[in-house]
Amino acid sequence: MSDRIGDRTLRDLLDERAARRPDHPFLVFEDAAGTVREYGYADFSAAVDAAAAGLSDLGVVPGSKVTLHLRNCPEFLFAWFGLATIGGVAVPSNVANTADELRYVLDYSDSEMLITEPLLLETARAAAGGIAAVRHVLRTDEPERWMPAGGEPPRPPLGSEDAVEILFTSGTTSRPKGVVLTHANCLWSGERVVAAMTLGDDARCLTSLPTFHVNAQSVTVLSALTAAGTCILLQEFSASRFWGQMRAHRATQTSLVAMQLRTLLAQPPADTDADHSLERVFYAINVTDDEKKRFEERFAVELINGYGLSEAMTLVTMAPVFGDKRWPSIGLPLYDREVRILGDGGTVLPAGEIGEIAVSGVPGRTLFKEYYKDPDATAAALVDGWLHTGDNGWLDEDGYVFFLDRKKDVIKRAGENISASEVERVLVEHPAIEEVAVIGVPDPIRDEAVKAFVVLAEGENTTAEDIAAFCTTRLAGFKVPTVYEFRESLPKTSVGKIEKKALRQ
Repeated sequence: MSDRIGDRTLRDLLDERAARRPDHPFLVFEDAAGTVREYGYADFSAAVDAAAAGLSDLGVVPGSKVTLHLRNCPEFLFAWFGLATIGGVAVPSNVANTADELRYVLDYSDSEMLITEPLLLETARAAAGGIAAVRHVLRTDEPERWMPAGGEPPRPPLGSEDAVEILFTSGTTSRPKGVVLTHANCLWSGERVVAAMTLGDDARCLTSLPTFHVNAQSVTVLSALTAAGTCILLQEFSASRFWGQMRAHRATQTSLVAMQLRTLLAQPPADTDADHSLERVFYAINVTDDEKKRFEERFAVELINGYGLSEAMTLVTMAPVFGDKRWPSIGLPLYDREVRILGDGGTVLPAGEIGEIAVSGVPGRTLFKEYYKDPDATAAALVDGWLHTGDNGWLDEDGYVFFLDRKKDVIKRAGENISASEVERVLVEHPAIEEVAVIGVPDPIRDEAVKAFVVLAEGENTTAEDIAAFCTTRLAGFKVPTVYEFRESLPKTSVGKIEKKALRQ
């Protein structure tokens, strides 16, 4: 296929930018202690070469999978781009993953190596133990093992539709699915954000969102690289420090999720709240009219609503930067997107009718390539060039898209997607629990809380605290239910399935 991406790779884009602006800052990183490291395009490219050479020497060849279990740090980007250089495939892991969850990521992805940091080493070693395919556990504090100085990496012939990463995303299954993304997916992602947010080479894109998610990758890293601007990466989010960091780094764009916005609003007002260089803030649904109004007035910056998902890498719609926003619309389809609303049986619904949001595209280029080792799930999601998102919404007469709810059984908590069935799988392993159902319920700070409806086995007795403690050793902290309701029984459909609609009501 011929398009504006051509047959280029992620490393091709980095080489182009390094040749154009070798001394311009590409990556500015601030760690939790406030220490700042800065890399110009040429310096960043050299560090990527070192990672690529080191990983190649350790046995990475085109198609090799390497799991990255890292908080935000330069080494995450060195490894990601280094693997892209030599044909390896990065497998980002949520740092909240327990050893059991990380073991699943390593095993299912067929990862041969794991890169982690001292803070996460205990979990990493516990996860990698017993998986014969994992030959090396590498650490950021031992760069000489995988980032030798002056290393010259091989440059095997690679195409734009070769896989560059596998992102694990929660869905309706009990275990996350691996979304296979290509070089073309990443290049299109950067192009899309640059066009939608009107970014130039003076852009300074800041995020404290995790790089193991598509938001930070797309809206910050890839957009900054595409624009030949600067990516500012914070190791962690601190509501009390965030606005000062925004000013100190002269950020022109950032991206927030609901939890961050609400905790920023909860900070004591300051005379400097409107003193910043931000032009706009990308935001994705889930705020009230009052929260939006108070945030924009207090911080003197506009929220730009949008919608995306990992399988589309990433943005699908965005409110026009200079046009009618029609809040709470999630905007108009971006320039390379077409959106339909589908009813039962795949019928296309007219304006005003609610159905499933579907996005057209080309698998491996503007849509994800496949679900790793899951052809049935791939076939269900990609139908005749259309991605069935599992989200419900509707269009107005002018084509603005409005998001309603998730068709999938997914809970949204503080920017994280949680598979209800994954949590249920863990809960039913508790010896006192006979039956369980998990749903999302409104949470004033984190969008949704995880609620468990529990039916105890006959003669058993336990507490919510005991169940939570049981879950904590098996699930990432953000997935552990915080609300419990004990019942004698759960409502069932005519075919004996738990009727979650009744529980939600």
